[in-house]
Amino acid sequence: MISSREHKPLNKTGKHPCGVCLKGVGSNSILCPECKHWIHNRCSQVIGSLSNAVDFVCPSCRDGSLQDQASQPPPAVTLAGANLEVVNKFCYLGDMLDAGGGAESSSITRVNCGWSKFRDLLPLLGSRAVSLSVKGSLYRACVQTVMLYGSETWPIRIADSQRLDRTEMSMIRWMCGASLSSNSSSAKLRALLGVTPITVRMSCNRLCWYGHVSRKDDGDWLRKVQDPDAIIDGVALPGRPLKSWKEVIDRDLDEHQLDEELVHNRDAWRAAIDSRTV
Repeated sequence: MISSREHKPLNKTGKHPCGVCLKGVGSNSILCPECKHWIHNRCSQVIGSLSNAVDFVCPSCRDGSLQDQASQPPPAVTLAGANLEVVNKFCYLGDMLDAGGGAESSSITRVNCGWSKFRDLLPLLGSRAVSLSVKGSLYRACVQTVMLYGSETWPIRIADSQRLDRTEMSMIRWMCGASLSSNSSSAKLRALLGVTPITVRMSCNRLCWYGHVSRKDDGDWLRKVQDPDAIIDGVALPGRPLKSWKEVIDRDLDEHQLDEELVHNRDAWRAAIDSRTV
């Protein structure tokens, strides 16, 4: 796998993925009569209002599948005289890694795994004969942990966090038998099940891992990867660089109001983090 922006795979998201960027579309979109996909306004290349578009054909159909060209990796890499297969993503220890970096592919994979486990347990999680407290315990132990697997090391973006949060709320409403049209708030439904928001659990897990890494010796390889600039040479590309794991950690420290110096006291650090999940 060659890590670069040019080889970042495009992942389908949402119920109706855009025919160009593959992200979920909303109301401001137009249907392509050729591929039968809805297209974002920003991806349509239509000037002005979409309602004025005549004989519209999306850029993918017009130019020959732009998304396939954008994510096409080199055909092969030669090492010691042998040709190696090149892919733009692969699964490693249950975590999905892609050539573009970030946590989008990982979060999508974890969501799919979470839904798979949720459906396996649906006879219990969807049963009216099972109390909400038991459903909450079962969900935390068997579903939420599946969706959080490997998330301690993700340089996660807001869109990825929202994906996990939307998925969890869909499951919670299903377990509680609450529809979207009901007046039950998300906080109230979580309280009935005794479920801590998945974004909070993910943040606390990330801080626990940060404490583990920070207590390592300075020469340990885990400490070295905290500062990628120290081990990667090259010229930075134009534009904003990808969000780093340390940026996410700094945001977590600010949100939880934790003193970074406390990290060297393991018991105090864990106690401070656990108090945030109550």
